[in-house]
Amino acid sequence: MSPVLHSAPMTAPHQQWIDTLLTQAEELKQDGKFEEAIRVLEQILAKYPDSAEALEEIADSELSLEHYERAEVAAKRAVALDQQSYTGHYIMGFLASGREKWGTAVEELKLANHLKPNNPEILRCLGWALFASGDKMNGVVTLERALNIDPTNILILCDLGMAYMEGRNFPKAKALFERALDLDPDSVRALECLDMAKRLEKHAQGERQN
Repeated sequence: MSPVLHSAPMTAPHQQWIDTLLTQAEELKQDGKFEEAIRVLEQILAKYPDSAEALEEIADSELSLEHYERAEVAAKRAVALDQQSYTGHYIMGFLASGREKWGTAVEELKLANHLKPNNPEILRCLGWALFASGDKMNGVVTLERALNIDPTNILILCDLGMAYMEGRNFPKAKALFERALDLDPDSVRALECLDMAKRLEKHAQGERQN
């Protein structure tokens, strides 16, 4: 993406043009056509390089393509242009979690949650970051909140199950993984987590007997 020094002045017709392209990009994203969506969004940035909305959507698309460095660059620029960009803060927190930089992850995800309360995906990521950072009680509570909002979300079910499994609450963990498999019998992650919970429970029972 070539830097542009000056942004064209915004007018109502131009905002309508931007909104049309944003809608087009969103439709492409829904169809899994992330590279095409990015090309559409870059049309906006070519004319309006300070469009935080376009940068947010590019960051999200790059994240879906697992282009993490590109996603981070776009997210940071979106936040620099608009401190209220919850999408930008969420993506930065998500990427920090992937690098196990839990302090940064918690900070960014808390900001995202403050700006966009009760979003289950933000709460899921925040809950896991809190749990992984050592704040296990708040992590579980936050994951439970995410599940209450979106009770059929496989990712939330598995993350919450992993948290309970680490706390050696195997019945609760297994119930969550089984619910995930009821919703999606082909979920490899849920199946692997359930198998792990059963093995760890069996091992724990053996330790108690000895």
